[in-house]
Amino acid sequence: MINSMTGYGKGSANKGNWQADVEVKSINSRYLEIYLKIPPILTTKEYELREFIKSKIRRGKLNVSVQIKNNGLGDEAVILDESRLKNYVALIKKVKKTAGISDKLKLEHLLLSKDIFVSSIEEMNDSDFLILKKALNIALNDLLKMKKNEGEELGKDLRKRIKSIEQKLGLIEKESGPSVGEHFNKYKEKVKLLLDDNQNINNDRLETELAILAERADITEECVRLRSHLKFFIDSLEKEDDPGRKLNFLCQEMNREANTISSKTISLAITHNSVHIKEDIERIREQIQNIE
Repeated sequence: MINSMTGYGKGSANKGNWQADVEVKSINSRYLEIYLKIPPILTTKEYELREFIKSKIRRGKLNVSVQIKNNGLGDEAVILDESRLKNYVALIKKVKKTAGISDKLKLEHLLLSKDIFVSSIEEMNDSDFLILKKALNIALNDLLKMKKNEGEELGKDLRKRIKSIEQKLGLIEKESGPSVGEHFNKYKEKVKLLLDDNQNINNDRLETELAILAERADITEECVRLRSHLKFFIDSLEKEDDPGRKLNFLCQEMNREANTISSKTISLAITHNSVHIKEDIERIREQIQNIE
């Protein structure tokens, strides 16, 4: 079963007169990247929060927002530090006077300083932190549920494209037998056009050399390897917990075989099917970038 790296989750938990709200957004990333937006009261708990998230999420770029609010009210559980506000206003006025700036002091200028707002919860003890972790856990489980649902849809699309490649590969294998004979006959016609009728030609040697050239156009091995990669792709998709990197490697190998098939054949039917296979492989490659 595969999971998508894209998802959203939210969770809440409360205790007494305050409530913790957590939102988690996840998008594609090669590694696990965690960006935390937390109130100052949680600064000392940041490491624990990161480790908790890492225990549940393997890959993706996560934006985690934590808010602490007054329970039952819409305002954050923060208060204004009037002393800091007065100092900040005095500093702005001094800067304006020194720089000769006449602009009026506006609210947005004050809001730029987060230091003037402090949490009304003076400290967060272990019991309080467990409530916060509960909200985070709910949000992460909500995220994982969405990632799982997205992964199921992603898996359906990947299997559909693999089946499409198998069908085109079957057409190529059906065409490949006559294709070798076609190579032989075309080479023979070209030789006849290049040589005069009066030249002495060792027909047995000529046919041997032409047969070798035609044999080099045989794509049986490439077809066998491509079919093997397709089987391995489905097995990894269904049985492995973390198939993303392996599937990406298999896409590279499948594309290599498709390119070789296309370059070795002179059959237009095989060439066209090879192009369609490469198109499917490219779409698969784009899709698996979102697999966790």
